[in-house]
Amino acid sequence: MEDQLAALEVIFVEFYYWVTIVFMFLIHAGFMLYEGGVARRKNLQATVAKNVLLIPVVTVTFFFFGWWIYFAFVNGPGLIGGIPEGAEVMYPWTDIMGVNMQDRINGVFWAAFLLFAWTAASIVSGSIIERARVAGFVIIAGMIGSVTWIIDAAWGWSPNGWMVQVMGYHDAYASGVIHAIAGGTALGVLVVLGPRLGRFRDGVVRSIQPHNTWMTLIGIFLIYTGFWGFYVACNIPTLNVGTDDAPFFSATNIYLMPTTLSGITFNFLLSLSGGLFAGYVISRGDLFWTFSGGLAGIIASSAGNDLYHPMQAFIIAAIGVVIAYKLHGFVERRFKLDDVVGAVAVHGYAGFFGIVVAGFMLWGYPAAAPGPEGDVAWFTTPDGWPMINPLGNFLGAIIMFFVLGFLPGFVVAKILDAFGWLRVPPAVEAAGLDTHLYGDGYPYFEARETEFEPVERAEARTLTVDGKDAPGAPGARRKETPR
Repeated sequence: MEDQLAALEVIFVEFYYWVTIVFMFLIHAGFMLYEGGVARRKNLQATVAKNVLLIPVVTVTFFFFGWWIYFAFVNGPGLIGGIPEGAEVMYPWTDIMGVNMQDRINGVFWAAFLLFAWTAASIVSGSIIERARVAGFVIIAGMIGSVTWIIDAAWGWSPNGWMVQVMGYHDAYASGVIHAIAGGTALGVLVVLGPRLGRFRDGVVRSIQPHNTWMTLIGIFLIYTGFWGFYVACNIPTLNVGTDDAPFFSATNIYLMPTTLSGITFNFLLSLSGGLFAGYVISRGDLFWTFSGGLAGIIASSAGNDLYHPMQAFIIAAIGVVIAYKLHGFVERRFKLDDVVGAVAVHGYAGFFGIVVAGFMLWGYPAAAPGPEGDVAWFTTPDGWPMINPLGNFLGAIIMFFVLGFLPGFVVAKILDAFGWLRVPPAVEAAGLDTHLYGDGYPYFEARETEFEPVERAEARTLTVDGKDAPGAPGARRKETPR
């Protein structure tokens, strides 16, 4: 690099994405703590092992073909054209996929997308803990981490993706591209996997209590922290969004349209706050759903947080949390769906809602600059650019949640189940997944672990105060089993 200013810009971008990777690593650490805290003691180490194993599985598969898919599949499922020229440079044996002095960006950009892939796989992991086989999960992790999510990124996250150029799809911080597809995949797997033993008995929904609330709390706050890196990695740090005659340099979203780190900072914190408030109120102070509400709030507003007003982000986040919470309860009772961490609701329902709302709230904004192929958009701005619109985002939400999420998850789970690779035997589940390989996760402590408690625990709890029963008090009636 002979030009000093050009060299500084390249090194800055290289370091910029490297820092986002470090932050996003905290998301994975958070998921491991979060899921480990929610799991019972007898399943703690097996739960952590699944999250550890997805790292090598997804990393290797993403290196060999996942990254190539992002560049090769932008033209959609045969609707527009074939594989574009230039995608072959992302084959794993090319110079650009290793140490070289000609390209300094590809490796860190690849790694940022890889961490998105880990996140998608971890979301599915949390919903199926305490009864899924490790072998079955790592196959599902490889599927979503290196195939289905990166296909939807090529379609709906690349500025040249057919959903962006034709439909005007807009999803700046991945309400659908990661979260809706992961929630849909989790739903498809859960339908086949079935609930944990004792979860639904005699017409009663029984809540299996987390073994360590502090572990869960620290985990969710690490996820919040890692989301700063997630958001920043969805931006391009500096780009000329003006003309050659009148240059104007700005940060841009993933579609190369201008935004600012200042703006997304406002919107991230307001959407987090809206989610926390709504989660606390709608769950009547339940801490698990308060924390999860903060995450669901971020996800619900993420599709448009590059352009929303901060109070729009706050309100959309709160509404998304209420919808996700209510749908979670209805589906759980009606269909006996045992989603351990509420991933289908927090990521899937909130993400679907966020995409649809962004289509209405941002209607008329340009989705991206016209692509190189000159695709004909359904709706265009006055200067001919593809336009964000409700129809494109609604159909995009269906594609993300159902077509690329639920259907592959359901089909792969069915195949794994047919081979006996999806669920552990009932005796193993009852004894605990740690029993055979690991033993007790806390060998130096004796503890009593809460097994089951009716979901309607707020109404069932009583505490004597001045000789009277006070409903909603923390002295829950529940069964305790020595461990």
